[in-house]
Amino acid sequence: MPKKSIREEILAKRKHLALDTCLARSLKAQESLVAMPEFIAASTVGLYSPIHNEVFTEEIFRAARAGGRQVVYPRVSGGSLEFVAVEDRTQLKRGAFGVLEPSGSEAVMSQALDLLVVPGVAFDLVGYRLGYGKGFYDRVLHGEKRPGLLVGLCFELQLVAELPFEAHDVKMDRIVTEDRILDYSPQGQASTDTINQTL
Repeated sequence: MPKKSIREEILAKRKHLALDTCLARSLKAQESLVAMPEFIAASTVGLYSPIHNEVFTEEIFRAARAGGRQVVYPRVSGGSLEFVAVEDRTQLKRGAFGVLEPSGSEAVMSQALDLLVVPGVAFDLVGYRLGYGKGFYDRVLHGEKRPGLLVGLCFELQLVAELPFEAHDVKMDRIVTEDRILDYSPQGQASTDTINQTL
């Protein structure tokens, strides 16, 4: 199925999630993420501001700050993203495309992030991600700019068996949903056959 069709189908499904359902499922996904050893060990964490019924990230922010971690959010700068430190969520202001962006000036290089929580429209069982088509995250996730651990955060309904991908697409290291964590590290790869049978 073409990317455009997948994007439209998944966005329609996510749009029709009731708010209480979205909140409850988001809470479960966030609780799973903050319990991950890699999150607990991280010094600097990158988060996103949710739009269009994406998994919320407020609890991850609270857990990170309570643990003394630096938290950064992305801000559109030209054709790419820059990451800016945020100490309090009141520092987030409406920015590009109606997304809340950091208003501060303390920029952090993407490669300095120990863990980056990545949004997406859909993810597949191999670890690939489908975004909104603007390419902002794609440009950040490559080469020397690449952050440490890449964690795709989504609802189960956003998982598909397989996405069309290109040579420049970057796989996630983990995908976290309200029901499970998919691990694409070498030691976690063995679980994907079992995962594949559940979809």
